[in-house]
Amino acid sequence: MNITIFNEGRDERRKPEVLEVYPNGIGGVLRDIVLEMEETNLLTIGCLYDEECGLTEDILEKTDVLIYWSHGGNHEFPDEIAKRVQNHVLRGMGFIVLHSAIGCKAFTSLMGTTCTFRYHHDDKEHVICCNPTHPIAQGVDDRFVLEVEETYGEFMDIPKPDDIIFIGWFSSGEVCRSGCTFTRGNGKIFFFQPGHETNPSFYHPQVRKIIQNACHWATPTRKLPKVSEYVAL
Repeated sequence: MNITIFNEGRDERRKPEVLEVYPNGIGGVLRDIVLEMEETNLLTIGCLYDEECGLTEDILEKTDVLIYWSHGGNHEFPDEIAKRVQNHVLRGMGFIVLHSAIGCKAFTSLMGTTCTFRYHHDDKEHVICCNPTHPIAQGVDDRFVLEVEETYGEFMDIPKPDDIIFIGWFSSGEVCRSGCTFTRGNGKIFFFQPGHETNPSFYHPQVRKIIQNACHWATPTRKLPKVSEYVAL
């Protein structure tokens, strides 16, 4: 399984408190989650400041699953690279969309909606599994608590998911569809809500397990060839 990580990298430059929680950045903690899995090859960790954001055609062609975290720089991401990601998902690349990457250009284009939602900071979140037979829920507790996380609340402007696997309930009373799957073209997509940049959610063993399960679930059995590789009959 070839995995590529995109971590925007903007908050690490602008918010010292991010590195207090994640000393190696969000890309670093996502790398650790990936490297805990067996038979997994991490191709690269791209960021907003790399050439082509680290998501070159060659890298994406080799990628089975792209794990994507972004935030305040969603609008800065180049349109042509977002289109490239979208095309690879349609051909079969798995796409794991974490937290505020719900607003990234590739995801909103694939969803066809604004992907907006209600939010505020620093609530306790109860993550509740409502689809325990789904492969992404295997080995995950039926509920677990994140002591501090950013609240996402309904209405979340996303299309009807294929499956809702987790629901988030917050101490402020908000609820959200915190773990959802979608299929677009030949690609499997999983959106997972926890992961605010100044909260330690990516250290939580249940969050890590969910991301790892999602990578296995989203790995394609095969990718469709590029359009240019089709031969006219």
